[in-house]
Amino acid sequence: MQIDNEHTDFDYQRTVLMGDPSHFSVQGGANPHTRTRWGTLRKVDRERAIDQWYDLKYALEELDIRVIIVPPDPEQPGLVYPANAGFQSDVDHPDSVKAKVFTLSNLLPTRAGEKAHYRRVLEAEKFLISEIDEQYRFEGEADFFPAGDVYLFTHGVLETQRFVPTLGIPPWKRVYGFRTDVRAESLLARKIAPIPIIKIGLVLEAHYHGDTALCAFGPNRGELMVYRDAIDVDDMRKLENHFEEHILQLSKEDAQHYAANSFAYERDGDCFLVMPQGVSEHLQHQVRDRGVTPITVDVSEFLKKGGGSVKCMIGDLGLIARGRVVGASAVLGG
Repeated sequence: MQIDNEHTDFDYQRTVLMGDPSHFSVQGGANPHTRTRWGTLRKVDRERAIDQWYDLKYALEELDIRVIIVPPDPEQPGLVYPANAGFQSDVDHPDSVKAKVFTLSNLLPTRAGEKAHYRRVLEAEKFLISEIDEQYRFEGEADFFPAGDVYLFTHGVLETQRFVPTLGIPPWKRVYGFRTDVRAESLLARKIAPIPIIKIGLVLEAHYHGDTALCAFGPNRGELMVYRDAIDVDDMRKLENHFEEHILQLSKEDAQHYAANSFAYERDGDCFLVMPQGVSEHLQHQVRDRGVTPITVDVSEFLKKGGGSVKCMIGDLGLIARGRVVGASAVLGG
C-alpha cells in the first residue's frame, strides 16, 4: 500500500493536569478549610472524593479536553491540586508541545515534594521546564493567570503557620497567611513580557490564593468574577478601572462556595465555565447573560476538607497541537 499526496495538518486540544486522588487526605492543614474550629485536621471521605474527581474528569473530557494524570504518592496528598504546579505563560496560544515552556512553582514546605512529580510528568510529555529562584514562594496559576489583555498576580503576607492564643472558645486560633511572595512578580513579568501585570493584594485567609476570589472567563477571558471582600481596597479600584462593566461581583454566599474557583474554557467560539455545584442559580444566570454556559460539578469533598475546588484541581497546560493526516489518497499494489 502506498500513500500519495500526504500532508499533515494540525488542530489543537485543550490539555490539563489532574492529580490521581487515590491518596487524597489532609496532612498539613495549611489553610482554614482543612481544620475544624478546634484546630484538628478534617477527615476525608476517600471513596466520595474519588467519585467526585472522576465526575470532574469526565465533564472535562466531554468538552474534548485532554486530561494528563499525575500519578499518586501517599506522601504528597496535595497532588490533587495541580493548579499549584506552576504556570504556562502562553496558555491560550495554540502551539506544539515542544514550543511550550512551563514554569514550576516554589510551594510551601509541606507541599514542596510535589515539584519533582510535576517535573517528571511534564518532561515525559515533552514540555520544556523552567524555574524561578527558590527563595521566592510562588504557587503557580493559582496566583498568576491571564485576564483579558493582562495577567493578574495575586499575593499576600507570608506567615509561619502556627497557633496563637486569643480570647474566646477555643482560646487559640490558627494563623495561615498567604502563599505567593510579592517579590516573585518581577521574575514572572520577564516570562510574559510585554503583557502587563496588575498586582492584587489578598486580605482574607480563607481566600489564600487569587483563584479563590477571582476568575477570568468568557471570550478571550474578558469577563472577571470578583469577591470584593477578599481584595485589597486600592487594588479593587485597579480592577474596576481596567475591567469596568466586565466585572461580575460575587455574593458572600457564592464566594464562600468558591464560585471563583471555576475553570474557563473556550472552543470554536463557544464559552464554558465549569463551576462547583451549589453556586446560586442567580450567579449561573449572570454567567449565561455574558454568553457563557455554566457546567456544575460536585467537588465538595475537595473544598470542605482540602480548601480547593474545581480550578484548584486543574492545571491548565493550554492549547496543544495534535497532528492528523489529511488530504491523502491510498494506492494498493500487488
